Amino acid sequence: MAKYMLIMRNSGTFDDFRDMDFEQVMNAMGAYNESMMKAGVLLGGDGLTDAAQGAVVEFTADAPVVSDGPYGETHELFNGFWTIQAATQEEAVEWAKRAPLGPGDKIEVRRLTDDSDFADYQDNEYVKKEKVWRDELDARRTADAS
Repeated sequence: MAKYMLIMRNSGTFDDFRDMDFEQVMNAMGAYNESMMKAGVLLGGDGLTDAAQGAVVEFTADAPVVSDGPYGETHELFNGFWTIQAATQEEAVEWAKRAPLGPGDKIEVRRLTDDSDFADYQDNEYVKKEKVWRDELDARRTADAS
C-alpha cells in the first residue's frame, strides 16, 4: 500500500483564518480527521504555523542565505522533509544550513503546531479527541516496530 502526503494550501493569508469562526473550522477539520481515523487510513499529520513565522534557507552561494521568504512555487514546495526537535527557530535554521544540498535548493523551516496553539480550546471535543488519537497512533507505531 502506498503512502501519500496531503498538503493543505490556500491562496489567502493566515489573516483570512482570523476572520473565520475558528471553533467551526476546528470542528470541521476534527470531523475530517475522525473519518480518516475510523477508516484506518490516517498515518499521522500536523498543522504548520503561519508562514510569516517561518524561514527559508537558500543555497545560492558559498554560505546558505536565510530569509523569511518568498516561498516557492507549488511545483517546488516539497521534495522531502525532516521533522526535528530544536529549542528555537534559530537552532532549527542552523540544522537546516547543515543539510547536504546545493545551489538552487531551499529548505523552508516551519514549526509544527502543538498544544499551546490550542490552549484556548482545551474543552473542544476534537482537541480532546486529538490527544487520544495521537496516543493511539503512537501505540500503533510501537506495535508495528516490534
